[in-house]
Amino acid sequence: MPEQSPGPTVSFDGVIKRYGDGAAVDGVTLDIAGGSFVALVGTSGSGKSTLLKTVNRLVVPDAGRVAIDGRDVADDPPARLRRRIGYVFQNVGLFPHLSVGDNIAMPLVLAGRRDPARVAAMLDLVELPRAFATRMPAELSGGQRQRVGVARALAAEARLLLMDEPFGALDPVTREALAGAIRRLHADLSLTTIMVTHDMAEALLNATRVLVMQAGRIVADAAPAAMLAGQAGAAADALVAVPRAQAERLTAMTR
Repeated sequence: MPEQSPGPTVSFDGVIKRYGDGAAVDGVTLDIAGGSFVALVGTSGSGKSTLLKTVNRLVVPDAGRVAIDGRDVADDPPARLRRRIGYVFQNVGLFPHLSVGDNIAMPLVLAGRRDPARVAAMLDLVELPRAFATRMPAELSGGQRQRVGVARALAAEARLLLMDEPFGALDPVTREALAGAIRRLHADLSLTTIMVTHDMAEALLNATRVLVMQAGRIVADAAPAAMLAGQAGAAADALVAVPRAQAERLTAMTR
């Protein structure tokens, strides 16, 4: 596969989003380099999903600016903006009355394109048989449906992939297989990928940069190795301690 230029940069500048008296996102300023695989980690209610959704304007900030390659996301109509961004979330959101092929083709149809060859290529990309194009979503396993969701997200050649708890509803074996597929896609397509997860092990194993959110703010920002070495602060250490303690308990059971 020919080498591609990296995906777009993403920048947050003083982003604030309030709900009632509280700030779900509280003044986040952050730059994400093109081609990065970034994990947003934190406990429930920390603001990670809210921050992610400001990128594709599913959430509109009360203050601040979000930009992709320097262009404010508010400069384009939401529909046009979202055609350039792949979005994968936990419950997939496939249209149950449409075939797998028609689900994958939806972004192309919305852009005025009909391209059966692209649908076939996307099934190849997510490692599903091309014959699945005629199946209905109800005929697929959870992991297969999530792969279709990834294929749909990338069908219109998006270079920015947003993922909100993409593996949360899957069993551990399927979860690991799909995570591996996402890592390969990220590398092969030179994507910029931002993934929200509450699972620190998932973040450490998949991302190249991990951001920890707490009460709407970024409280840690480091590479996985630095977090494992205890160099990212107390909030990161508390999250790293969970998979580390689990690994130690499993090791102890084999002695």
